[in-house]
Amino acid sequence: MRAWVVAAGLIEGPTGLVLVQNRRRDGSLDWSPPGGVIEVHEGESVTDGLTREVREETGLTVSDWDGPIYDVEVVAPGLGWRLRAEAFLARSYTGELRVDDPDGIVVDARFVAAADWSVHLASAHPWVREPIEGWLAGPDVLLGSYRYRLDGPAGEVEVVRLHADP
Repeated sequence: MRAWVVAAGLIEGPTGLVLVQNRRRDGSLDWSPPGGVIEVHEGESVTDGLTREVREETGLTVSDWDGPIYDVEVVAPGLGWRLRAEAFLARSYTGELRVDDPDGIVVDARFVAAADWSVHLASAHPWVREPIEGWLAGPDVLLGSYRYRLDGPAGEVEVVRLHADP
């Protein structure tokens, strides 16, 4: 089974939170926090990899992270993959927001008011959208682990939320 480790950066700015727009292989577009696959087998720590990904995707350099704020696991046995993601909150950053993704996946980046995140994340996978919605709900919401399973063959996959543990 193929496995990925992914990290996401929750970055608050003067006019909102940073989201990036991604162009997928099928040409579709969706929004997510900046971040990406972390090459842990190459000796890169999760936060070092996240700092690199955020800088490549947004032009922002984060000097300090809190977290993980929450983590996510998605298992897709029928598709042969497993994903583990951790989200971190940026304590401080420098730089100007710009897109210069060497992978060509990120096509836009912007600060989005928290009230508008749900509109931007409407087409995101539940394992991206639901934990962020929990985080945006405020400090009274306990965050922890989110677990999902994808059932069915490619093209007919059903997403099953297993549980969320604060």
